[in-house]
Amino acid sequence: MTDAAGPRIAEAAEWRLLSLLFECPNARWREQVSDLGCQVADPLLRTAAEKALEEADEGLYHSSFGPGGPAAPREASYSDSVELGYLFSEIEAFYEAFAYRPVTQEAPDHVGVEAGFVAFLLLKQAFADAAGDCESAAIAEQARGLFLREHLSWVAEPLAARLATSSLEYLALAGKAPSERVGPSRERRAMPSVLPVIPSDSDFGCGDGAAT
Repeated sequence: MTDAAGPRIAEAAEWRLLSLLFECPNARWREQVSDLGCQVADPLLRTAAEKALEEADEGLYHSSFGPGGPAAPREASYSDSVELGYLFSEIEAFYEAFAYRPVTQEAPDHVGVEAGFVAFLLLKQAFADAAGDCESAAIAEQARGLFLREHLSWVAEPLAARLATSSLEYLALAGKAPSERVGPSRERRAMPSVLPVIPSDSDFGCGDGAAT
């Protein structure tokens, strides 16, 4: 493993934990949150994982994120200057380009799904770095930066503000994490870009298939 791959894997673990914190809790979820919570170095995420294991409940999750709840977990809820069909097409184009197929019932623009995609791209980059495949690593890094700017940054700040007063401390903490990582959103562009641009001969063999 190259020196570059290790930090990417550690960062991927943080994003994967973050994606889990925005998912509906169940028994398998608790196992994953417990495992990743012990591995990540970020103290905010470690505390969020600990609180999640104490507080998380399916009913409370739906009361926070469900219809009429105080916090909307989907990017579409914060989009007012782009047609939703374009938004979903662009997000799904990102996922398809990298064979990201999360096992979830949530919509593609759900913050948990989007955070999971960032983790997935970081793993792609780490594997490419480890294999000495600079081109594939650069493609994954470029796509990650673009996705953060054009998608997660749009939902991170307003979601963090809504969760800041949540009675569930783990959600209030989890809300801070993406906002701290991507910063405030910029003005939404009116039309989608035709991205990511990936050479037809690029090989992303490592980790292709269903994301879990």
